Amino acid sequence: MTPDDIALAHILADAAGAAIRPWFRRPFLVETKEDFSPVTIADREAEAAIRALLAEHRPDDGVIGEEYGDDRPERPRVWVLDPIDGTRAFVAGRPLFGTLIALMEDGVPVLGLIDQCIIGDRWIGGTDHPTTLNGRRAHVRGCDGLATARLGTTGPFLFDDADLARVDALRDAVADSLYGGDCHNYGLVASGHLDLVVESWLKVHDWAALVPVVTGAGGVMTDWAGQPLRRDSDGGGSDGRVIAAGDARVAAAVQALLR
Repeated sequence: MTPDDIALAHILADAAGAAIRPWFRRPFLVETKEDFSPVTIADREAEAAIRALLAEHRPDDGVIGEEYGDDRPERPRVWVLDPIDGTRAFVAGRPLFGTLIALMEDGVPVLGLIDQCIIGDRWIGGTDHPTTLNGRRAHVRGCDGLATARLGTTGPFLFDDADLARVDALRDAVADSLYGGDCHNYGLVASGHLDLVVESWLKVHDWAALVPVVTGAGGVMTDWAGQPLRRDSDGGGSDGRVIAAGDARVAAAVQALLR
């Protein structure tokens, strides 16, 4: 990962935002994909804009994208794209969705960007690049345990029954919990406003960009067993179960409870 990659990530996010903003709170068709998740023209135009720039500036790198699939995913360097993480929020006119852009090297996320193009929040972090929010250093907050922690998660319907029972126990143990937010929650962990995010069934394009943002701000991001998230985590036994915590003490307590 180089400074040029960081500069390119900003260019990619700018292009995605330019494709998304004209559709926000405007009429458009909402389609349902095979996994029953929604997709819109804004999702597709944003990813197409990013891919066109990658083809121009990084023709030798691979690409994994939510809307247009994989292109040479076996390459050592792979860009991982989710043009609108939180399409349901976008459809409902809620500005809590985000564009996710990651660079993975040999299966390890080394650069991550979360961009909320409506309210103007952009987190970026990576190897030797501490996380920033709109150019200013972001940092997690200290939290000594679950009893004082604020938990965020997208929604209870995204957990199966067994996992939901564990998450309900976690919700009872924390100081407060909030639903909704999608990828924006992870930026709020990086900036010290939330202490914890727990999710399940995430795919690589959902979490790859989040890891460098959270860890680059001093936080911890693992699967539910406490293992690092790598490319082989997706479908490799973790089933996309992730934990993001600002404080390692909170992460350890959550891992113990969920395990």
